Amino acid sequence: MVASIDSLSYHKPALLKEVLTILEPRSNNNFVDATLGDGGHALAILDSTLPNGRLLGLDADDQGILRAFERLKKYEGRVCLKNYNFNKLEQAVSESQITPISGILFDLGISSWQLDSADKGFSFKDQSLDMRFDSKQFTTALQLINTLEYKDLSSLIYKYGEDPNANRITRAIIKSRPIVNAEHLTEIIQKAVPRRGRKTNPATRTFQSLRIAVNNEMENLEYTLSSLMDFVTKGTKIVVIAYHSLEDRIVKNFMRKESSDCLCPTSILVCQCNHTKKIELINKKVIKPSAEEMLGNPRVRSARLRACVVI
Repeated sequence: MVASIDSLSYHKPALLKEVLTILEPRSNNNFVDATLGDGGHALAILDSTLPNGRLLGLDADDQGILRAFERLKKYEGRVCLKNYNFNKLEQAVSESQITPISGILFDLGISSWQLDSADKGFSFKDQSLDMRFDSKQFTTALQLINTLEYKDLSSLIYKYGEDPNANRITRAIIKSRPIVNAEHLTEIIQKAVPRRGRKTNPATRTFQSLRIAVNNEMENLEYTLSSLMDFVTKGTKIVVIAYHSLEDRIVKNFMRKESSDCLCPTSILVCQCNHTKKIELINKKVIKPSAEEMLGNPRVRSARLRACVVI
């Protein structure tokens, strides 16, 4: 049974029906939600694994852990929550002693409350420019935007934001330093790159690139996916929901590699890599949100789900 979601108070979990269909949570199964967020997916999974199924939930954001704890407290004894980035997943699994694990979920998006929180700096009107998921991290977006040299800042915006206007935006930023907050940065970018009929704010990709850089999102994702094969067991399902092309490409390449028996170039007639496939793809085509879900939750429109099972 899928738990009801209070859309006024909590972030709506993306592709919830599809996630549950793939994970098939059943009585007494154990799961890992590696990106807990507001606990929407976790809530539905726990409802489906009564009476003794357990869930390990991770989130790098300490405020997120507190929100999820409040929401999931009725499952006390069945839930283990850790304020960890998912790059510590293997450590968290070992510490929790929750085994066997039937499935692991990664939802790589950020929660609505984070976008709407003025002290995070994710929103264009914020009086902050922090962007750290983990407040214990040292570097903020404000530091990056005010200290990086032209070449490095332009490269960051182009690489992680895939913005063709990266050079123009970077010149405008450096000329306007010091940047004081998110609203100031947004104004600078809007002047440098007028909307001219654009559906999205011209600052969107710059904000995305800063968030990715501050939180080392791509490096953490690559590391975590590659390390999964060291501790997952046969039958464990892995579900990943990505939101932009860079992270989806990492997920796609990981699953393609681990579902292949040989990684040698086609020019080599006899396999020399000795690689054996460790997973089977559950969905060969990426799963996208339905029109109905996007209508009720526009922020999910770019979600892309890929899934596999360990063999």
